[in-house]
Amino acid sequence: MQNKITQLKFIESKFDFIICLNANLPENSFFENFKNIKIISADGAAQKLFKKNIKSDIIIGDLDSFDIKSENFNNFFEKTLIIKNPDQSTNDFEKILNWCISQNKLKLLITGIHGGDLEHTLNNWSIFMRYSKKMNLCIYDNNRYAVAINKSIEFSSYIGEIISIIPQPSAVLSSENLKWELDNYLLEMGKSEGARNCAKTDIVKIILHNGSFLLFFDSKVPKSPIFL
Repeated sequence: MQNKITQLKFIESKFDFIICLNANLPENSFFENFKNIKIISADGAAQKLFKKNIKSDIIIGDLDSFDIKSENFNNFFEKTLIIKNPDQSTNDFEKILNWCISQNKLKLLITGIHGGDLEHTLNNWSIFMRYSKKMNLCIYDNNRYAVAINKSIEFSSYIGEIISIIPQPSAVLSSENLKWELDNYLLEMGKSEGARNCAKTDIVKIILHNGSFLLFFDSKVPKSPIFL
């Protein structure tokens, strides 16, 4: 049983990098919140950002969809660090995470994790959960944050905030201050779900007895989530 309560706090941007994967990316206004944080893109995402006139500081991938011979690209990405990794046993997301680990840059905000083929999204989801065990990863999508949780937590919220708890693959939970409270409740993929609950007060507590889960809540841009 998980007895110790860890505080999930939101502080002014402490992300090491913004990661852009080749799927649904935020609008330009999102990136305006992080002017001092470098962008690492998969090669396909770098092209999408190029069309938005947003420059990637680092591009990592097999470069199978990146036209580095184009004169326009060469001029636009003149000062960009381009890292080619042809390894076909890992996708671009995993290549980026491994490079960040090699640089000891572990606090990452990830965009573009889903969109397009469903299997691509699910594969990224699996990678996210695996690497969250050794990195501080946060997903941004459609003005929502998601973080992987493997401990009991308490965090600031507001009345009516949508809180979703998605088991990975199962979690036994109790809660305080949710509309639909959990009491030693088993959430398990394929059996029971915990999406679209909501906060009753400005503090929510989730006691994890066993397992792990993804926690979804409203984004705190430009603040980053940390565990204390």
